[in-house]
Amino acid sequence: QVQLVESGGGSVQAGGSLRLSCTAPGHADGLTYMYYMAWFRQTPGKEREGVAADEDGTTTYADSVKGRFTISKDNAKNTLYLQMNNLKPEDTATYYCAADPGADNDPFNPERYTYWGQGTQVTVSS
Repeated sequence: QVQLVESGGGSVQAGGSLRLSCTAPGHADGLTYMYYMAWFRQTPGKEREGVAADEDGTTTYADSVKGRFTISKDNAKNTLYLQMNNLKPEDTATYYCAADPGADNDPFNPERYTYWGQGTQVTVSS
């Protein structure tokens, strides 16, 4: 079982930036074989929403974050990042890292990911 750990959340004002990180500290191979990874977010009462995905180097973004968020994976550091710029109050949510070694045709389908983190809170004030 691989446990993912997110970090980097916090509170910022609108227009600010945050960088989220995701690692697998208890897993000997880290994220090496996690070829399909994504960031999701969720607010109370709403479904988990795909924000950005990295499918073995091919990136996909939700329309709401295009041009503001960047997903990247540093294989040397075994870390997945989500750089979030020009944050808006509507970006406020708990952000989750997800990973799976296998492929699927929908990067934003949460059911396709086997491994998840516990979430990190991002709060953007106006």
